[in-house]
Amino acid sequence: MFAIATASLLALVNQVSGTPYISGGDTAHGTDCSGLVSWVANAATGRPVYGDRFNTGNEEAALRARGFLPGTAPGALNVGWNGGHTAATLPDGTPVSSGEGGGVRVGGGGAFQRQFTHHMHLPMAPGDEIPADLPLDGPLDAPLAPPAGPADLPAPEIVQAANFAPAPEAPAPAPEAPAPAPEGPEMPV
Repeated sequence: MFAIATASLLALVNQVSGTPYISGGDTAHGTDCSGLVSWVANAATGRPVYGDRFNTGNEEAALRARGFLPGTAPGALNVGWNGGHTAATLPDGTPVSSGEGGGVRVGGGGAFQRQFTHHMHLPMAPGDEIPADLPLDGPLDAPLAPPAGPADLPAPEIVQAANFAPAPEAPAPAPEAPAPAPEGPEMPV
């Protein structure tokens, strides 16, 4: 269920919260921003949390491979990034980050920061759940979930993406007025 998915992702981040920002880090002893987003995306899609990380340079391809869709959506796992930073917002709206004022933590700007030029989301509607039996209390360097092959992953639900970034939008152009009817005698139709 939706609550289980969000609780599992939040439990993962809480488990590593307070660990230092380590550039390229990929263990529960610390990581950078893309490492944390990799872990959350991996957990949400049934992949091993550690050992399958991406970076801001290949983030779009990595997220697509995990079933993420362009844009953002309410109730989804949302990710935002630019060429040098990334963060996520959990389905319940909780932002998670690494490198925003320190290491891994619950908080920060999340996926909806103005600096982010790219956004993707993983639909996580009620029923799209993360396994409740993720072993969140195992050894720090142990994967939290068994690897999932392509046949094990559910097909992504196709939804209309909407971008909810807080940046103000440009006003929509005024609709064009219809062209005036030509003056003169009426022509038979």
